Amino acid sequence: MKPKSKTNRQFNDTFFRQKLTSDEYYVMRQKGTEAPFSGKYLYWEEKGYYRCRACGQKLFSSHHKFQSGSGWPSFDEAIKNSVEIHIDFSHFMVRNEVICRNCGSHLGHLFYDYGGKTGLRYCINSVALQFKK
Repeated sequence: MKPKSKTNRQFNDTFFRQKLTSDEYYVMRQKGTEAPFSGKYLYWEEKGYYRCRACGQKLFSSHHKFQSGSGWPSFDEAIKNSVEIHIDFSHFMVRNEVICRNCGSHLGHLFYDYGGKTGLRYCINSVALQFKK
């Protein structure tokens, strides 16, 4: 049995359409993907936190970011209780979708193939993130 989502129900489509650009909405609400090697945060080196572009939830620390060569910002650990993992059967694949636990927005996917110190690779779309020092 799947655990009940902790997503904050105050967020609705009107909120997201007013808050997000069309590219952000496509990725975060329609589960799209930005083009590889095109995202603002792919080579970002500053120290701080990556937050959900839609709701501001703190998601990842720069200490857990690494260059995976995948074309998207990659992290080996999420901030505790900041994301949910859902099974994604789209595009004839089975993947682990990463969702913001606060607002339910699509962020990217989690892979167990390799990664920094934990062996995990949270492969996240730059347009779904907002960086704060």
